[in-house]
Amino acid sequence: MKLGIVISSNDSETVWNAFRYGNFALATGDELKVFLIGKGVELESLDTEVFNIKEQRQAFSVGGGKIFACGTCLGLRRMEAPAGSMVATLKDLYEIVKESDRILTF
Repeated sequence: MKLGIVISSNDSETVWNAFRYGNFALATGDELKVFLIGKGVELESLDTEVFNIKEQRQAFSVGGGKIFACGTCLGLRRMEAPAGSMVATLKDLYEIVKESDRILTF
């Protein structure tokens, strides 16, 4: 199955759970893409002692998941794309939604 996850939160626990779910789906053989939009592009600043997002994100990338980060949202925050992600546009988000069997939002 092709899954898309849209992350618009900068809540550490929420983002950690999104990537945990993504890693589980990848392990079952699903194809997965994550699109970071709005506060979601703040991914790299969200690690805590309890919610190790970096570890989950790295496992996601190693497992074959792809991460896209909204270029406009990054620009508004004067940020670079998180490690392992590609700068993207709403066209990319549209394509992810169009090609996915299911979309989840966090």
